[in-house]
Amino acid sequence: MGYQELHISQAFELENGEILPSLTIGYHTYGQYAKGVKPVVWICHALTANSDAAEWWGGLVGNGKLFDPDKHFIVCANVLGSCYGSTGPLSINPVTGNPYYHSFPLITVRDMIKAHILLRKYLGIPTIDVLIGGSLGGQQVLEWCIVEPTVIQHAVPIATNAFHSAWGKAFNESQRMAIKADKTFKYSDPKAGLEGLKAARSIALLSYRHYNTYANTQSDDKDALNHYKAWSYQQYQGEKLAKRFNAFSYIALLYAMDSHHIARNRGMLEEVLASIQIPLTVIGIDTDILFPIDEQMFIVQHVPNARLFVIESLFGHDGFLIETKKISEILSKQFSNLFQSSDKQIKQLYHEK
Repeated sequence: MGYQELHISQAFELENGEILPSLTIGYHTYGQYAKGVKPVVWICHALTANSDAAEWWGGLVGNGKLFDPDKHFIVCANVLGSCYGSTGPLSINPVTGNPYYHSFPLITVRDMIKAHILLRKYLGIPTIDVLIGGSLGGQQVLEWCIVEPTVIQHAVPIATNAFHSAWGKAFNESQRMAIKADKTFKYSDPKAGLEGLKAARSIALLSYRHYNTYANTQSDDKDALNHYKAWSYQQYQGEKLAKRFNAFSYIALLYAMDSHHIARNRGMLEEVLASIQIPLTVIGIDTDILFPIDEQMFIVQHVPNARLFVIESLFGHDGFLIETKKISEILSKQFSNLFQSSDKQIKQLYHEK
């Protein structure tokens, strides 16, 4: 298991009608698939994460954790447009023989799910017992619930929304402006726009955290006149992302997030939400200013079988990554029957062997 890739030689049509001549999906699996014995947990990752969920969500995924490879079969796939294995702007366009760079087409959340469904079928998974994700990952969760309502058994959208808000789009456009203001971004080079990417990440961080986060972690001594903690923190976060990501994928994924609207070409938003019959465990963060609680409440108000749990956190939107203990406590109660039956079945399976 670990990291793997699915290569698809057939053309992949995007929601906007453009075509990717071929497709690669990078993904991680944890544990062994045992149909009808081990519950399948599919994790949808957020903006700049990769498919190694145990790396960035280690509080939830791993031996002895809520999602345990010994008890569950866990899958996480890298989204289209990213730079961690799936087809993205730095991938080679088979038509030209060169990387896509600026010519990479618009990818939407629906395109991401369409690709993940191809992977689900390739892996031979008929049903997903728990589909979970936060932020952009939560947007994928809601979209998938609509596209394959009979496949998903339980869904956990965290710190997310039914459509991306004007507020969220404004933050994303500000980040794109920062990248495009970097004069190097015009070049077709993997390192193009990196200084702009650093500034974009600094902007993003203001939406990911909260006033009290900075007050508690980045406040200075009263006599400080320079080199403030908040300055170095923003610079550090920008440098950190620039070392592992690229400006082209970042812009592509921001556009994808802006595209999110589960009712596009489907009718009234409230009716589309009401059509979701899958049990939803919706989790919000009380200090989240990017995806405020009102957005999760809206989902729960219109989905027939949905419950809302609000986590108190100092960390704003990033609470969905940091507050894994609280998330585990919520989900262990919600899915106790599912996981307990799994334990029993697995013990019987190994005893029979």
